[in-house]
Order: sequence, then structure tokens, then C-alpha cells
Amino acid sequence: MSEPNPLIIANLVAAQAAALPDLDVLTFESEGETETLTFRELWENAQRIAAGLKALGLRKGDRFALLIQNHPEFVELMVASAILGTVIVPIDPRTRGAKLAYMLRDSDSRGVVCAGYSVDGLVEALPDCPDIGWVALVGELADNTLPVPCHAIGNWLAAPLPDPLLAVAVHSEAEPMQLMYTSGTTGDPKGIVVPHGRFGAVSGHGEAVFGYRAGDRPYTGLSLTHGNAQFVTLAPSLKMGLRAVISRKFSKSRLWDIVRQHGCTTFSLLGGMVTAIHAEPRKHHDSDNPVRLVISAGMPAALWEEFAERFGVDIFEFYGAMEGGMSINRPGEGPIGSCGKPAPGLLASIMDEAGNELPHGEVGELCFRLEGAPFPPVTYHNNPAASARKVRDGWLLSGDMARMDADGWIFYEYRKGGGIRRNGEFVNPAFIERVLGEHPGVDDIFVYGVPSRGGAPGEKDVVAAIVPTDSYAPASLFAWARAKLERNMVPTYLQVVSQIPKTASEKPQERHLLEAFSAEGATIHTEQGEDA
Repeated sequence: MSEPNPLIIANLVAAQAAALPDLDVLTFESEGETETLTFRELWENAQRIAAGLKALGLRKGDRFALLIQNHPEFVELMVASAILGTVIVPIDPRTRGAKLAYMLRDSDSRGVVCAGYSVDGLVEALPDCPDIGWVALVGELADNTLPVPCHAIGNWLAAPLPDPLLAVAVHSEAEPMQLMYTSGTTGDPKGIVVPHGRFGAVSGHGEAVFGYRAGDRPYTGLSLTHGNAQFVTLAPSLKMGLRAVISRKFSKSRLWDIVRQHGCTTFSLLGGMVTAIHAEPRKHHDSDNPVRLVISAGMPAALWEEFAERFGVDIFEFYGAMEGGMSINRPGEGPIGSCGKPAPGLLASIMDEAGNELPHGEVGELCFRLEGAPFPPVTYHNNPAASARKVRDGWLLSGDMARMDADGWIFYEYRKGGGIRRNGEFVNPAFIERVLGEHPGVDDIFVYGVPSRGGAPGEKDVVAAIVPTDSYAPASLFAWARAKLERNMVPTYLQVVSQIPKTASEKPQERHLLEAFSAEGATIHTEQGEDA
């Protein structure tokens, strides 16, 4: 009989449950309340949930959606799905309506795991999803308005262990583990088919790539519906036996209290979170924390050194995409602002639209291939045309624009089709966000572009979308911008919003802000003082 494939998450957890049964490998935190999972509990709960899913008629290859925050059940469902050979479809639980209905239909999901906070959005979507046959609930539901049979995962967890235990149905790392959707910022979201081998491979990145050490305690507040939380925190922690802490959702105001309480030595964040954390009022003990390493994807160059000094941390900057491709800039190795050089086993190039390599310093599309081999095909579920376009002549086309210096260091510029070009020059939104974010009238901020009022092709006016504090005043913020920014960077518009809409990866959703910008009743200020 062949040995269990260690790249399959269910086999990894089963092996760790045998070797380290009582290690509290995962702590789930929510507003001060905690739940822990040992390896034994994770494995046994996954077996119980797998039995419950099997009783619903799920078979190998079937898909079901996870519409939940970072509960212990999320990871238990990941392992349970691997036991059965089914495919999970993680979806940001804030998704609702037509977008949710599209993702459920496109993924061919047979059922949905949800919680009380995501039920209303699911109820909106279900009339357009005739193939959804059941819902499994995390927690309790005060008023069940669901039009399909509803099952309590708590009942599955209270059941005896299957006897005998269910065998792991997945044998090859090439088999699909999950369908992870892109954010859909430029159109309908695309479902990336992620094989088991991808999760298994990145589980080995903890020590080899990110530099985790025995005894480290990783932390994340990013959603497990996104690759960062799974690949940077969860997978390496399971592989190395690190006692990870995972928040139900990200909190900029509680971040440092959480890592101090749990003794976390490393955490992961995205560029959009940096400005929010930096904008929090300074405290005398900011650097008095146990964190030694911040794993960052998108640390603004303008904040890099100040952030590291203020909080007493080293910055590990990297670039990564769910479809593949990765670059790394370990602390002290590369220039400030660079997302690194290709990770081991990869090559990178900056190319023009025709696939020609561009000279050093010129901006083009960031592309990757394997050392000595073409990049493997990328599969988007139900979208063969997009799949075919993603790899060209052996190179993965990232869709991100970047430049490379003479020493091979990569500098991210903007998403292809994005960027803010003003008066013939590209302006840096992250720098504007940093400067305006320091104003006492700003609680959160995102800077983007709208077509120029002057009508010049490719030119954009700068919009600063602001979540205001009680001290917000448009004239004060414009004066602040004039005093601290180059003229080309001063926003044309201040857009006042109640919150910055974001994806599960904390990426601001520019499309929604654009729609709100043009909507009747929008609060838009210009420097002249009138509403636009």
C-alpha cells in the first residue's frame, strides 16, 4: 500500500495529529474571546464534518461554498473536504446579491456553509441558484428564512467519530482542492482551480522562504477565503507545528493588543492595511511588542522605514498571486520599495504587450516562468479563453505592471489597466494615502483616479475617498495636501464615504467607489469648496 501523499492537507494533519496530538496549533480570536484547536481536535472534528457532508450525498469532485469568517470550522472544513475529495469554494462572506449568485452558479456549488451574518446575503442570491440543495450553518440562527434544507455543523461535531475513520480520498497533488475567485475588479470574478499540491508546496515556505523559526507564533487577521492567510500563515503553521493565531476579522485598532496578548512574533499584512495601521494615534509603547517580522505584500516605500522603526520590526516584502509567480525581498537584502527578486525556482521578466523584454527601468507587465521549464497552465473554471491567455510562450502574465532595476530587483507599479496618469506623469497613490492619512480628520483612505475633466486621453483626476472622523473639514484637508504634497498629487476631489469597500484580502474595491462617485447624492468636495 502506498504511503499517504504529504502534500494533501488531510494527510498532513493526520500525521501531525499522530506526532503532536496535544499541540494547540490554532487559536481563533474574536474581540478577546478565543477558541483553540489541537492537532488531534482538528483531525477528529474534520472526520466528523466529513461524515456529515457525506450524509448529504457529497461525493468526490463535488463542490460546496464556504461563506464564513475565520471560524475553527473553516479549517476543519478544508481538511474534511480533502478527506472526501470534494472541492471547497471560499467566498468573502460580505458578498451578496448578483455577485454571490454568479459565483455560486459558476462554481457549480451544490451547497453552502454560512453563518448568521451571511444568511441575508445568501437569501438574496438563492432564487438565482437552483442547484444549491442545502445549507450548513456555523453557530445558531435566530430566524431561519432559508428556502433550502438547513443543517447545523454543531450537530455533526457532537456526533461520535466515524468507525472506522474515513479514508482520505485524494491521492494526487494534481487533484483540485479549492476554487478561489479573483476579486473581479475588472469584470466578473474568475474561479482559479487550486490543486492540493499548491497548498502542500507552500506549507514548506515557512522556513525556506519566509524565515519562520521553531517557536515562532504567526498571526493573521486576513480572511481564510484569501490566499494570503492560507499560504503565508495557515499552511506553514500546520507543516512546522507553529501555534498560529487567527482573528475572526482584521482590526487595525486591536492589532498590537492581540499580538502582545498572544506573544505573536510575526504577522502578515497587505499594503492597504499599512496606511490604516500607521494612521492610528502614536503611543509611547508602539515598539514594545513581541513581533520581530512583518510579512508584507505592498508596503508603501514612503512608509517602509518609518513603520519598521516605529514598531520595532523587520519588513519581509513579497509579491505573490493566486495563479502563481512570487518575488521576495528579505529584510536587509533589497532596496526599500522593492517587492524582491524571483523566489527560488522562478525567473521573472518585464515585458511589453507583444511579449518583448523591456530594458531596465521601463514599466511593463511582470511575467514569470520556471527555471528551465515553461510555466504550467493556469485553469480558470468554466473559462478556457481566460485560461489560454494567462500563459504565453511559457511565461505567466501576472496582469501587474512593474519595473526592474539593473540588479534584478522588481518594483511594483500598478494593476494593468489601472494607475493614475496626471499631466503626463504617474502619481503614487500610496504616498498620497500616507500623507492624507496623517490628518486628524481622516480615519481611512483610498486614492484612485477618474477620467480627467479636461478629457485628455489616458489622463485622470485624483480622488481621495475618505472615511471621516468628527474633525473632518474639506478646507483643512485640502490645505494639508497643498502644504505636504507636490502640486500634481493634490486630489481633485474628496469623496466622503462611510467605509472603504474592500475584498477579503483588504484590497479596496475601486469599482464600487467609482459607482458611488457618480451616484446621485454622493458627497464630493472640490478645493473651491463646492460639491462636484
